[in-house]
Amino acid sequence: MNRKTNTYKIILSGGGTGGHIYPAIAIANELKFRYPEAQFLFVGAKDRMEMEKVPNAGYAIKGLWITGIERKVSLKNMMFPFKLINSLYNARKIVNQFKPDIAIGTGGFASGPLLQVAASKGIPSIIQEQNSYPGITNKLLAKKVQKICVAYDGLERFFPKDKIIKTGNPVRQDLLNIGTKKEEAMRYFDLVGDKKTLLVLGGSLGAKAINELLKKELDFLQTQNLQIIWQCGKLYYESYKINGHTKNVQVHAYINRMDYAYAAADFIISRSGAGSVSELCIVGKPVVFVPSPYVAEDHQTKNAMAIVKENAALLIAQEDLEVDFKNKFSQLIASPERQQQLSDNIKKLALVNATKEIVDEVEKLLEQKKK
Repeated sequence: MNRKTNTYKIILSGGGTGGHIYPAIAIANELKFRYPEAQFLFVGAKDRMEMEKVPNAGYAIKGLWITGIERKVSLKNMMFPFKLINSLYNARKIVNQFKPDIAIGTGGFASGPLLQVAASKGIPSIIQEQNSYPGITNKLLAKKVQKICVAYDGLERFFPKDKIIKTGNPVRQDLLNIGTKKEEAMRYFDLVGDKKTLLVLGGSLGAKAINELLKKELDFLQTQNLQIIWQCGKLYYESYKINGHTKNVQVHAYINRMDYAYAAADFIISRSGAGSVSELCIVGKPVVFVPSPYVAEDHQTKNAMAIVKENAALLIAQEDLEVDFKNKFSQLIASPERQQQLSDNIKKLALVNATKEIVDEVEKLLEQKKK
């Protein structure tokens, strides 16, 4: 793709979690590569992680006073109508001042007001839905935007069929060649070659249930001749770092070189957020998904099931870990044939050009606007 000289103004919104933020940043980076003179502005929710992550990626961001609706009766829910009105008012101010040529939403609280305002003003708008079961924000926006980029089949149940383009989810580009990084990765984590490596991921903040499982089953796992890279998360590091003093067990609050972690791994235990699932399809290693049961619409279970039904991963419900984990994991380790089958099948589901294909759709909308 050749670089272009158009000085477009591009507004993006996505946040609340890394699963919404990182796709938005990846899309912005690809657009910046194609249009070096373009101007970018992000809109996020005040006090959420995007207010730190987006500036760290080199982009300006403005915050809206908006949160989601909790599933229980709470003061926060009573405040929601006021926050929504305030956010719509401020989103309109931001749009009027910035005058974007296009609006891009990747989900999260702030993308609702921002894209609602942009669409109502006739600004071409596009949303990117990461999950197999859409969140309420994108479902509400679907009728107002021109295009909807998705990562899974079957989204016609929720979105107008003629707007859907299956692109996949943006992923880290350094994952595309992890097959060449095995030796570097083994040195980076100081691993030994005569043991298989288990990588355990619970997200950047960590997953309590997975951490408790690992602590309880460390002796069992080491009888399987495994070495373990365990990302316990920032919230749990002080509680679990002592387990890293055990031979063949490394405990990390956060892993900076995820490409090396994936390259070193022979098996992976992971939550099933949309971004993680997309990455793991590209990585192509045998995976045991343990979905979080606490997310909206139980979408992590639905994400994982979309892979499991293709015979491409295993799934253990969080509530079944104590009963099922040893049995299912032992069977996986004992069967090289099953490992190869899962690896081959999950690779078939990888969509490696997602970011470029999403930006291709953005370009089409920009070209239509010029006509």
